[in-house]
Amino acid sequence: MKKFNFRKVLDGLTASSPGSGSSSGSNSGGAGSGSVHPGGTAGLPREEIQESLTSDYFQICKTVRHGFPYQPTALAFDPVQKILAIGTRTGAIRILGRPGVDCYCQHESGAAVLQLQFLINEGALVSASSDDTLHLWNLRQKRPAILHSLKFNRERITYCHLPFQSKWLYVGTERGNTHIVNIESFILSGYVIMWNKAIELSTKTHPGPVVHLSDSPRDEGKLLIGYENGTVVFWDLKSKRAELRVYYDEAIHSIDWHHEGKQFMCSHSDGSLTLWNLKSPSRPFQTTVPHGKSQREGRKSESCKPILKVEYKTCRNSEPFIIFSGGLSYDKACRRPSLTIMHGKAITVLEMDHPIVEFLTLCETPYPNEFQEPYAVAVLLEKDLIVVDLTQTNFPIFENPYPMDIHESPVTCTAYFADCPPDLILVLYSIGVKHKKQGYSNKEWPVSGGAWNLGAQTYPEIIITGHADGTIKFWDASAMTLQMLYKLKTSKVFEKQKAGEGKQTCELVEEDPFAVQMIYWCPESRIFCVSGVSAYVIIYKFSRHEVTTEIVSLEVRLQCDVEDIITPEPETSPPFPDLSSQLPPSRSLSGSTNTVSSEGVTKDSIPCLSVKTRPVRMPPGYQADLVIQLVWVDGEPPQQITSLSISSAYGIVAFGNCTGLVVVDFIQKTVLLSMGTIDLYRSSDLYQRQPRSPRKNRQFIAGLTELNDSPVPLELERCKSPTSETRENSYNRSRSSSISSIDKDSKEAITALYFMESFARKNDSTVSPCLFVGTSLGMVVLISLNLPSSDEQRFTEPVVVLPSGTFLSLKGAVLTFSCMDRTGSLMQPPYEVWRDPNNTDENEKTWKRKLVMNYSSSSQEMGDHQYTIICSEKQAKVFSLPSQTCLYVHNITETSFILQADVVVMCNSACLACFCANGHIMIMSLPSLRPMLDVNYLPLTDMRIARTFCFTNEGQALYLVSPTEIQRLTYSQEMCDNIQDMLGDLFTPIETPEAQNRGFLKGLFGGSGQTFDREELFGEASAGKASRSLAQHIPGPGSIEGMKGAAGGVMGELTRARIALDERGQRLGELEEKTAGMMTSAEAFSKHAHELMLKYKDKKWYQF
Repeated sequence: MKKFNFRKVLDGLTASSPGSGSSSGSNSGGAGSGSVHPGGTAGLPREEIQESLTSDYFQICKTVRHGFPYQPTALAFDPVQKILAIGTRTGAIRILGRPGVDCYCQHESGAAVLQLQFLINEGALVSASSDDTLHLWNLRQKRPAILHSLKFNRERITYCHLPFQSKWLYVGTERGNTHIVNIESFILSGYVIMWNKAIELSTKTHPGPVVHLSDSPRDEGKLLIGYENGTVVFWDLKSKRAELRVYYDEAIHSIDWHHEGKQFMCSHSDGSLTLWNLKSPSRPFQTTVPHGKSQREGRKSESCKPILKVEYKTCRNSEPFIIFSGGLSYDKACRRPSLTIMHGKAITVLEMDHPIVEFLTLCETPYPNEFQEPYAVAVLLEKDLIVVDLTQTNFPIFENPYPMDIHESPVTCTAYFADCPPDLILVLYSIGVKHKKQGYSNKEWPVSGGAWNLGAQTYPEIIITGHADGTIKFWDASAMTLQMLYKLKTSKVFEKQKAGEGKQTCELVEEDPFAVQMIYWCPESRIFCVSGVSAYVIIYKFSRHEVTTEIVSLEVRLQCDVEDIITPEPETSPPFPDLSSQLPPSRSLSGSTNTVSSEGVTKDSIPCLSVKTRPVRMPPGYQADLVIQLVWVDGEPPQQITSLSISSAYGIVAFGNCTGLVVVDFIQKTVLLSMGTIDLYRSSDLYQRQPRSPRKNRQFIAGLTELNDSPVPLELERCKSPTSETRENSYNRSRSSSISSIDKDSKEAITALYFMESFARKNDSTVSPCLFVGTSLGMVVLISLNLPSSDEQRFTEPVVVLPSGTFLSLKGAVLTFSCMDRTGSLMQPPYEVWRDPNNTDENEKTWKRKLVMNYSSSSQEMGDHQYTIICSEKQAKVFSLPSQTCLYVHNITETSFILQADVVVMCNSACLACFCANGHIMIMSLPSLRPMLDVNYLPLTDMRIARTFCFTNEGQALYLVSPTEIQRLTYSQEMCDNIQDMLGDLFTPIETPEAQNRGFLKGLFGGSGQTFDREELFGEASAGKASRSLAQHIPGPGSIEGMKGAAGGVMGELTRARIALDERGQRLGELEEKTAGMMTSAEAFSKHAHELMLKYKDKKWYQF
């Protein structure tokens, strides 16, 4: 596991004097760093707020990784422990068992995993990497650790084989040699099978790399070696010579034995399968091209694509299974990758959605010399893992309990909610389970190893992912697991685009016009809001009942003409623009477009997508209540949405982009405000604005949905982010602390929105509904919301939205807001208690809106009543309201910028969590902004991390670590201490199944009667030492837990020896009992036989 250097700042270091604010530590030194905003003091002395959080509460630790392993390369299965391992191109290993048993480990070198081999039922795993290193992993601990490594210096590893219950690992190389490694000591044996000794001396060509190694099921002293060029050697380990050789004119890809050890099958590069008998090695016993066209007699069958792997598995009561990947005919180029199952005369071709990386047949027995009895096939695809049930004739697949489909459509945004209402998970699951796919196998998932319990963490957690195809997925993330609850398709509210229509009507994005850009969810009211890249916002309400209704839509014309404005003059600027002039000239509630564009006509007032106009059937779950679309303005497409917020208590949704702000009443379905950012300042515009340059008509968002992980420069990736224009301008601005260095053509975007009961003006004595608006220039505008006083009037009377004239400022684009009361407790925004909008009960019809305001306005004491926390990409400030005094300011970074900031609750106290572009995670206390934690966690390698990183309560966070995986982490010291209790056990003590009794005759004639002692043959005494330059032994880090668990130090060895003695004593006791039972049975049989002999002793043969 990656180790971090923690730099915890002493508590109270920056708050040593009452008159000083927090500074930025090592990054301080900018103008105004660590100073208090002049003018006025807080009505409540700051010393009265006792902050309970200290640096001892925080530590960074990765917890669990969900999703499909990115770029998989290898697969292994332990048939006794029933756990599965997947290796990847980036050097990662994922080990999976029963649901809840999911472990991630990483090779420090980052080299690709070539092959994985379990030490069956031993709690260990061998991995071979592309840097020609073997590693031994200890799985008898919750966090696997490397015990030993062996680095080959002169040869490249191509294939490994570990016989069942053996401690000697066979290693084939690219040069054609075979080496033997002792698993216990991880030291190379002096016994080597050189390629030139294995092949005939008359052969002049090199046989190629070793592609297969396996010992004979009949005789452990015989090793089968397959070379790439078609040569197979049956090597006698004891006599050190080749017992027989097989030659074929096509390259070999894989080999598998018949369990009796008399025959083996090879797969070749021409799509053929050859079956060889050891008694007649001169030519194949049988040759077939399963997918080749039949030819006339005497002619060779048609060549097909290579069969990359074949497995030959026998059954006691039926024909054997021959399972292989590839081998399709070349004339079927359009066919998808396939897995072929041959059972008797039946041939079944299973087409896959993605290329096959590897497959394994799961069998009942670990012994290679018994009937294998296959029951399933695990197929590792490039982007999926499926398991096929072989016990049913139609070969259905098992329902996968792991969240392997996170990337079904590329993830574009995420949201994380910890400690949410407990009934939500059950409600979402009950709705989502009705839409699950059918046709799965009725048997349980076969990968059922390991052990897992809930642990101490019991609060409910929900993760929401938005995707490129417009889908939203709700996941149950409680107790370190991830299970999909519910899936919502936002594209269903729009008409399907016809061929050629997309280029005419939707020029905002070329691909994925429904890609989800931002999501906002209120768990208490169950209001859900989503914005897409095509400049639209959809508001969803949750209902348990199906409904058929028309989708209401609004079209908003948002423009900001600043060409003629240089510096607004207070005396000439109107007090406030007429609201009616800001509304679109015509709004369509039916979803139809106002005008139809044609060639040569400037597009105007046309949305990017068309909302369905007919009644739509909406199943139970989230149902679209309102669609809001920005329209084209004077031939220019609407700009993508950069901020989104909704209030269920106020019935208002607000969103903004680099043009301006839109506020909509979703109860009355009316636009309240549609205004350019410059107009929000009225006559108080603080910055001189230059004429803008012409805006580009196209926006490129390729980075939103890319699946490749190639390193791209950060500046280039910025252009691909959903908020590319805003972020790029923010990045340019962040290079200088001076506002005057802003680019001439930059626009002020709306970057943060927040609804709260607050003080809109400086002299207010009571709180009122407010909307905090943050911009990319670091400005904060407070907008006052005047709502009707009663519920009845709320549905009919208009809502008045007016900028209050209150302005606050920070350095850098504003990222987040939050509020605390005078006692230092975090205030939650008001919300409406959920009720089913489609309930037909009589009592529900008269039910009034129930609002939870979370604020007591009864106190009429003089002084300030509220703290407002504002964080930008450069600094954080705490203001006291209504006096608007800046109590604390903390310059978080000067050389970088913050990507994500959230005010979260931990241990019933609030703190500010930030993720910086330089990879630092920082935690600050509230309200004093004292640094609690600053850890260099990971560098920002691409915009995917920036787009998906999010913090939540209880010390949790997550981000998309690869295009297919979600990485969860914690910044809680308590959770780091208890992480071992939350993870599953990979190894559980299971008795190895006994080998079947082969019978007297089979034991006499079926194979070698002599026992094979590998230790005597491969040990140092007989084989000598291997050359030191050939391979280098590297002791593994092991970890403290590894030292206790398996192989480190004297105590570990003594513990293992004691356990082995106990197990041996127990087995000896069982053997003694069995022997006594057999003796008793033998005595009884002897007695009965003697009595029978006496009975018939004197009778003649004809008397029987």
